Amino acid sequence: MSANYYTDLLSRPDLLPELDRELATRHLSEFIRQAWRIVEPGTTFVPGWHLDAICEHLEAISRGEIRNLLITIPPRHMKSLAVSVFWPCWEWIRWPQRRWLYAAYAESLSIRDSVRCRRLIQSPWYQSCFGDRFKLTDDQNEKHRFENDHSGCRIASSVGGAITGEGGDRIVCDDPHNVQEAESELIRKNTCDWWDRVMSTRLNDPKTGAKVMIMQRVHEADLAGHVLEQGGYEHLCLPAEYEDEAPRTSAIGWSDPRKKPGELLWPEKVGSVELEDLKLRLGSYAAAAQLQQRPSPATGGIFQRHWWKCMVRWPELRDCDEMIQSWDLAFKGSANSSYVVGQVWGRWGADMALLDQVRARLTFPETLDAFRQLTARWPQADAKLVEDKANGPALIATLQREIPGIVAIRPDGTKEARAHAVSFLLEAGNVYVPDKSLAPWIEEFIEECAVFPKGAHDDQVDACTQALKALLLGWQKQELYVDYEDRVHISRY
Repeated sequence: MSANYYTDLLSRPDLLPELDRELATRHLSEFIRQAWRIVEPGTTFVPGWHLDAICEHLEAISRGEIRNLLITIPPRHMKSLAVSVFWPCWEWIRWPQRRWLYAAYAESLSIRDSVRCRRLIQSPWYQSCFGDRFKLTDDQNEKHRFENDHSGCRIASSVGGAITGEGGDRIVCDDPHNVQEAESELIRKNTCDWWDRVMSTRLNDPKTGAKVMIMQRVHEADLAGHVLEQGGYEHLCLPAEYEDEAPRTSAIGWSDPRKKPGELLWPEKVGSVELEDLKLRLGSYAAAAQLQQRPSPATGGIFQRHWWKCMVRWPELRDCDEMIQSWDLAFKGSANSSYVVGQVWGRWGADMALLDQVRARLTFPETLDAFRQLTARWPQADAKLVEDKANGPALIATLQREIPGIVAIRPDGTKEARAHAVSFLLEAGNVYVPDKSLAPWIEEFIEECAVFPKGAHDDQVDACTQALKALLLGWQKQELYVDYEDRVHISRY
């Protein structure tokens, strides 16, 4: 194509439709602009740089530059239209042989976008511009599945739906979680298991196929958090408001163009008034997840991030009034089991400090060894508090004649109630943790505490609250906890 191609077209008004067609063929964002009136005839198209960012990353998928893509974005920012309607129609212009497998948390949503996609392809505009590229077949042209005469197809399914025998060159998951069910650990786990064992295995060619997931965050242990923990995904994160953090550049060289904290993602459509209304109705936790793509408020939840006081040097141990160990154990040491956490805490008057921690997925013999090693490192710790569940009773029975001071603990109340019961100690400035220069693991500890109870793990939190309560009231005496009505209760261990 000559360098003067577009100039020649611009000089010939009668050829402008050809220019539009060429631009729509080359650029997904231009295709969306031109096709918008077909899909949303009663709505004005509002451009946004976030749409361009989505399009650039989807184009990189189409070119084979990105294989696995995760996009996290607030609701009502055109994510489903861009990924589930416009993108497959655009890609079929040049690659009509590609096969698409789509799923959402509800089949009705997946079918809705399938119908929109088919309606766009059958529109007079699309047929006049690209009708020579392929034809939809008559014998397979349904809402949940339609095919073209180049063996390309688009299949609509749902999370947990039956797709036995089906496969795709593009595996797309659009909103895998129902927000109202996101609090259910069982439902979240079932969704992640479905993705691992069913949906993500359906690529026709694992070497050339691609997986795309687009969603709003609903929980740290949602499907986005799951695949991020697994690794291998390019993550395009688009929070509603820009947060002051180190800019992140994606694999294609893109980075968020916003510079000032609080700058909006799509101010022309979702302005500050609309966003504040959303925050008010969602609440801090849901707003942090769904709007900011961070499943906890920036400052933290029950345990605010800025409440922790960092020690840049270790305290003088000889002045310590009391030192204890606190353990939260697991049932087994498999890759998916909970972590075993053992902590050492000290008290100096009213102040308490975390001094050491063991955290790993351990088998029972490995747990015994970790217990012995932590005890050897901290002989000053008299009481070793072990929650009386999981492997706790077995550990106590095995080590009580070998290591003195092992105490079985049965704390009352929910995990959240126990956390609320000691949160005032942090807010008052009485709880210290080592600086990351002394303990590199401390950042992960603080983050787990900040996202609690919305986090994927709470083992460190359980060990922490158990220790703080024991140091507050005396482990051999009583336990204090506060329930959701902020009523104070006293109960014995």
